Amino acid sequence: MNSRRSWLIFSFGSFVYLSAVMQRTSLGIAGVSATERFGGSAAVLSSLAVVQLIVYAAAQIPVGVLIDRFGPRVLMLAGTVLMVAGQLTLAFAPSITLAVAGRMLVGAGDAAIFISVIRLITSWFSGRIVPQLSQWFGNIGQLGQVLSAVPLAWVLHEFGWTPAFLGATLVAFVAFVVVVVGVRDRPAGSPDQPRPQSWGSALTQLRHSLGRPGTQLGFWSHFVTQSSGTVFTLLWGFPFMVYGLGYESSMAAAMLTIPVAAGMICGPILGVLTARHPLRRSNIVLGIVSVMAATWAVVLLWPVAPPFWLIVLLLIVLGGGGPGSLIGFDFARTFNPQRSLGSANGVVNVGGFLASFVMMFLIGVLLDLQDGWRQAQGGVSDLYSLDSFRFAFTVQFLIVGIGVVMLVRTRKRTRRLLSRDEGIEVAPLWVELSRRMRRRGRGE
Repeated sequence: MNSRRSWLIFSFGSFVYLSAVMQRTSLGIAGVSATERFGGSAAVLSSLAVVQLIVYAAAQIPVGVLIDRFGPRVLMLAGTVLMVAGQLTLAFAPSITLAVAGRMLVGAGDAAIFISVIRLITSWFSGRIVPQLSQWFGNIGQLGQVLSAVPLAWVLHEFGWTPAFLGATLVAFVAFVVVVVGVRDRPAGSPDQPRPQSWGSALTQLRHSLGRPGTQLGFWSHFVTQSSGTVFTLLWGFPFMVYGLGYESSMAAAMLTIPVAAGMICGPILGVLTARHPLRRSNIVLGIVSVMAATWAVVLLWPVAPPFWLIVLLLIVLGGGGPGSLIGFDFARTFNPQRSLGSANGVVNVGGFLASFVMMFLIGVLLDLQDGWRQAQGGVSDLYSLDSFRFAFTVQFLIVGIGVVMLVRTRKRTRRLLSRDEGIEVAPLWVELSRRMRRRGRGE
């Protein structure tokens, strides 16, 4: 099944996801410009990114159900159209209200892409190469962040808001054309997976996916690994480096490419590790989270402005969170039959983005509260001071900490099921893992 056509489909899907990531992260380099264009507080600015992620996260499960029923190509077509419409709206938006509406369209379109391509990979490839391709696909997609951080940022600086977002719109339109011309759901002649024939059966399939501890384990893995890096690169990292640390805007934008480079190195390594050691995947997730937490603690506790090398280290560590979050989808693949993978992947993908938009919003609120308190004490307004960022960023430890507790609890339930080889309708890898579990006396 791993034919030349399969690799072409993989390339097309990766480009479409690259375009989606560019649309998603385009606001990250435009945070300062958005403040100047629309005005408002930190909470108002965060709302532009937060509503996008709320729509994205809320759409994941419905999109997963739709993928199971209609196939990934239909959802990719709808997603690219919505992103074109959203970026066009944002390009010409005269007010924050229309800008929010544009970002909601972008979030809805973006929501359809990632899990659709994940489903394409499992339809066009098989065997141990699947988790490795998932990592490569994720890394290629993150190059979209490079496009927003370098050429898009340059266009924004040189030509202004509208030309920059029109350029992003053009990339989204090219992705739409690629889906129309080149993407197909499955290889010609291969048997179609049974699809739900009614909404009732689709919702029943979703309920089964939600009830599997392996799906829940994927959700919490995604929750704890992806969120911190998303918050930093999508919104608050750029103002933190420009205002809190005093970096030039061009340098701060360029530094947002560091997590992408780090992810491209970590991704293939994690792909090999998860393929070779499927019984140790949750340990890998917890290791990634521990390193991120330790690095953040050093940055926030540094007595003066953190040195440049430490910020670079932080960006490198955050870059490992993206590939780490893809392990969650490997859990979904392991513990669900292929016909319900869309629903399962949708559940998993909610995790990281749920944590992200909660963090984003709370950081904005904490920044505003500190600035209001400072002014009430007779001080000068300094919304984006380094000390304000130090305090606001600590909210990550609370949110991720909750996720770690839930991950450990869900892992115990998954281990019990593996040791007893329980489950009604599971993927073939479940059987293999159950056998290994019984031989070794340990598991996920």
